[in-house]
Amino acid sequence: MTYPDRPYPSHLERLVAPADRERVVQALCLHFAADHLTMDSLEGRLALVYAAPTLTRLEELVSDLPALDASRMSAGAPPMLAPPASVPERGVAMAIMGGVSRKGSWLVPRHFKVVAIMGGAEIDLRDARFSPGVTEIDVATFWGGIEITVPPGVRVESVGSAFMGGFETSAGDASATDPSAPILRISGIAIMAGVEVRVRKPSKKILDRFERAMLVAGQIPPGEHE
Repeated sequence: MTYPDRPYPSHLERLVAPADRERVVQALCLHFAADHLTMDSLEGRLALVYAAPTLTRLEELVSDLPALDASRMSAGAPPMLAPPASVPERGVAMAIMGGVSRKGSWLVPRHFKVVAIMGGAEIDLRDARFSPGVTEIDVATFWGGIEITVPPGVRVESVGSAFMGGFETSAGDASATDPSAPILRISGIAIMAGVEVRVRKPSKKILDRFERAMLVAGQIPPGEHE
C-alpha cells in the first residue's frame, strides 16, 4: 500500500506517539479477526504503522475499514456493526417438535421472530453482525425453550412474560450508550417453557484469530501464546 506525498495542515503534522501506533495495531488485529483483512494485508499494514511519520498517515491505514466499537476494542472482540443496506429487514427461526440454531458469523435481521413449540431454539449472537440502532427479536415458546447468547457491549432491553415457565435475562451492557451501538430489544412469551438471555464472550475461533494477529504484530510474546 502506498500513499502519494502531499502537504498536510500544520495541526495534523505532529509526530506519532507510541500509544497512537499501539491503538492502530490493535484496530488492525481486530479487523483481521473479523475477516476484514487477509494475513498478507495485515502484515503489510503493520509494517506501514511503524513507518508512518505523522498521525494523518497513521490514520489512513484504517480509514478504509469499517468502524470499530470502542468498548469491544478494549475487550479484544470484533466489530458488531454491518452496513445498514446489507441487513435483512425480517427473518424467522422456527422449531416445532425439533431444534433450530443460528450461530457463527451471520447478519441479524432488524425484526427477527423465534418460535419454539415442543422444541428448542438456540440463537448465538456472539459473532453476528447487527444493523446500527435497534434490532427487535420476538420470541414465543410453548413446551419448549429458547436460548439467546449476547456478546459484551450490546445493550439489551427485555420485556417478556411467562406462564408456568420462565423468562430470564442476565445480559446487556447498560453503559453502551453510543448512538451507533446495537440495541437488542427482546419481547415475547413463554408458556410452560423457558426463555434465557445471557452474555458470553466471543467464540474461541474469533479470539484465536485476534491473538494470532497480535502475535504477528509483536504485541504478545511468543511464550505466552503457547
